[in-house]
Amino acid sequence: MAMLARSTARSGAVVTSGRRATAVVVKATEWYGPDRPQWLGPFSEDTPSYLKGEFPGDYGWDTAGLSADPQTFAAYRVTETIHARWAMLGALGCVIPELDQSGSPQPVWFKAGAQLFTDGGINYLGQESLIHAQSGVGIVAAQVILMGQAEAFRSAGCITPGGFGEDLDNLHPGDAFDPLGLADDPDTFAELKVKEIKNGRLAMFSMLGFYVQAIVTGEGPIANWKAHIADPVGANAFNYATKFTPQ
Repeated sequence: MAMLARSTARSGAVVTSGRRATAVVVKATEWYGPDRPQWLGPFSEDTPSYLKGEFPGDYGWDTAGLSADPQTFAAYRVTETIHARWAMLGALGCVIPELDQSGSPQPVWFKAGAQLFTDGGINYLGQESLIHAQSGVGIVAAQVILMGQAEAFRSAGCITPGGFGEDLDNLHPGDAFDPLGLADDPDTFAELKVKEIKNGRLAMFSMLGFYVQAIVTGEGPIANWKAHIADPVGANAFNYATKFTPQ
């Protein structure tokens, strides 16, 4: 994504650039400012004064007052965005094993990791020519080194000792991290941030649903969907709720 500093005048809303707290005015879209959609539509009243529509995904809902403190609000925004991105990747990863049977048969997502302890190991996407993993220690080491370094870079403000990333926002860095230039236009950038957080929130709920489905039915999301399509009356959440037996 493009740098936050590229955003220009929009509804008078002020957004703070992650590292330097540089105020920039965001160009108004239907998703920002006082006229943005509210969480209860026309019935939304008494929106907290600190929710001004400055940030993507702000629908004026905080009944518990969790974001009243600006520093806490900033931390929650970062946490939500990072979790949303992981949830989108996770939801896709839960569906692919059931959809892709082009190589060796793929197990349901919550059993996929167990392949590591088999003689054949894990073949990503069922293809041994892609990533063939047989070492749990190797996987953990790779994740700690690669993911740990990436997160350290982000949390440090996307700055390296050599000065790279000095002007980047640590949540939406853009530049080299947006090689296709999808967010070069400020209006497009503002809209993409809203789409990202909306899809990310949906993905987090989807992951919760996948967990519950796995516990209740012992099957993956695609298998559950097929069962429901075949028998909507017999295969649904209400029936499982009345005869719940963890699988």
